[in-house]
Amino acid sequence: MENTSLGIIGGSGFYALDRLEDPQERVVETPFGSPSGPVVSGRVNGKPVHFIPRHGPGHTIPPSALNHRANICALKICGVSHILSVTAVGSLMEDRLPGDVVLPDQYFDRTKQNHTFFDADIAAHVPFGHPTCDTWRGFIHGLAVAEANPFGRSVFNGGTYVNMEGPAFSTRAESLFYRSLGGAVIGMTSLPEAKLAREAEICYAAMAMVTDFDCWHGEEGHVTADAVVQQAQKNVKLATAIIVAILARLDEIPSCTSACGEALIGAIMTRNEALSDDVKKRLNPIIGHRI
Repeated sequence: MENTSLGIIGGSGFYALDRLEDPQERVVETPFGSPSGPVVSGRVNGKPVHFIPRHGPGHTIPPSALNHRANICALKICGVSHILSVTAVGSLMEDRLPGDVVLPDQYFDRTKQNHTFFDADIAAHVPFGHPTCDTWRGFIHGLAVAEANPFGRSVFNGGTYVNMEGPAFSTRAESLFYRSLGGAVIGMTSLPEAKLAREAEICYAAMAMVTDFDCWHGEEGHVTADAVVQQAQKNVKLATAIIVAILARLDEIPSCTSACGEALIGAIMTRNEALSDDVKKRLNPIIGHRI
């Protein structure tokens, strides 16, 4: 696909991307504040790639304090067309094992925050029935399966990601309830990114790396931060292998058939003449090409 520019959001245990040609740190300021850290930009096979660590250098930012708007806006300012988000999750299903990879196609929102660029003086409602890009996710799946086989791991294309608030892990009652709803994995970070990426008209897919069984599994101990970190460090090798495979084939990313890049067409309800100069300036990186 022409004009492909990849953004990678690194999650727990995945704090850097060392495969870039001529990497440069870029401090990107956005109308929504500062992102989690400098954006590391470079090129792979002539294609621009931009990396941002979700929790900041040294993992200093807890899930509920993340400035998701600034992170996604910073990638938009960098010209990103596709986002791959690496995220650690607990499994809610017997056959999604620690070390496996799930590429969610649905979300169940249990957060307590409002994740949108359109929070004041403008009304916009983007389609979100299919919250991740089918085309982009399918491309990732094809490459991920091949990379996961030598590791003895499975890759699942689809599944519902339950996004809890955190920072504490679930109670067992909550974990069992989410299982009863058909949730596949549970985490604390991906849903806000998916919503904001859609508003920013960026193709988004999450690579959910399973670290544990949350606390529903009767034969497994309750999830702890230490256990998550230990498994996340193991998962980094597979995540890196998948990302390297994607970087090697950036030229082959197919054109989006999910209309991610057209999400704002017809979504902005506020008349252009009713938009203040302040709103236009604040939202220029997101809607400047649409007004």
